[in-house]
Amino acid sequence: MIRLNGINKSYVTGANKLHVLKGIDLHIQAGEFVSIMGSSGSGKSTLLNILGILDEHDTGEYFLDNTLIRNQSETKAAGLRNKYIGFVFQSFNLISFKNAMENVALPLYYQNVGRKKRNRIAMEYLDRMGLTEWAEHMPNELSGGQKQRIAIARALISKPKVILADEPTGALDTTTSYEVMQILKEINKEGITIIIVTHENDISHMTNRIIHLKDGLIESEVLNGKDAMLS
Repeated sequence: MIRLNGINKSYVTGANKLHVLKGIDLHIQAGEFVSIMGSSGSGKSTLLNILGILDEHDTGEYFLDNTLIRNQSETKAAGLRNKYIGFVFQSFNLISFKNAMENVALPLYYQNVGRKKRNRIAMEYLDRMGLTEWAEHMPNELSGGQKQRIAIARALISKPKVILADEPTGALDTTTSYEVMQILKEINKEGITIIIVTHENDISHMTNRIIHLKDGLIESEVLNGKDAMLS
């Protein structure tokens, strides 16, 4: 599903050049549940942004479902994101002036699905998350766990092949974090590839493979609790 070969990424700030990713080689099969860990500045958020076609890499190759991702126009990049990728964020990124149902339905709006149909589909996904009765509530009326379940429903509604989650449990208490991870595990069982960035060891151990980044390199990978690879 995802193949990275020699991915490099640098940022220039004034007279300084910061080399963030230093030749990342990574293969993620369809249906995997992977976590990416690393200290601040290790490159994990940059890597997630490249995977999500939100940022361009400098050199190397990125294949998404056998499609080479390189020098995409914003229109083409948006089309690929809409087709392949669902996003879940630590801060939920819900639109404050839209209710739960409207937030979930938003990706279908950008696909030009009619209002009645997209709201009906959004209700199906809210029901799946156990939030039917909260459909008309605004984000400020919802708990953190409810907001994240709405964000997951929004990520799922366009039927993506990959879900990218940036610290999806970072703003939640332990019990709610485990509930959210259970939802993600159930989604993964349906064949959707899930990649999460997390700094929490207990959360990472709920995934099937843990990738540790350090200073822009893959330091190690752990598969099913066993050391799979050391760079």
